[in-house]
Amino acid sequence: MTVKPMLDSKTLADQARARGAYPHVVDTAEHADRASTLDAIAAALSLPEHFGRNLDTLYDGLTDLSWLPPGEHVLIWRAAEVLKRSDPRSYLAVHGVLSDAQRALKPRHGQRDGRSLTVVLAD
Repeated sequence: MTVKPMLDSKTLADQARARGAYPHVVDTAEHADRASTLDAIAAALSLPEHFGRNLDTLYDGLTDLSWLPPGEHVLIWRAAEVLKRSDPRSYLAVHGVLSDAQRALKPRHGQRDGRSLTVVLAD
């Protein structure tokens, strides 16, 4: 997971677009639990319905992304601290899945589908 100084989500989305990436903003300011955070991530990335509401299926969806266009997809997690404060264990679990998925989709020579995932935390 890329942790940069807390920039606002609009600036991060603009930076992603400027380099040709696709920004997906997840605003969890109103989501203080794991289920609603997973729903917000699923909505931001337009995860297909069959990807359920648990960490395993979130990882599966994040490492697939075949329904999205090829290229870099930037998941901008806004207000992650809300979940971190209200449910630290769930925050660590979601954060871990996002980090693992990002590593799994790290651009590599010979990557077959041309999709990558970058995760950043925003304001």
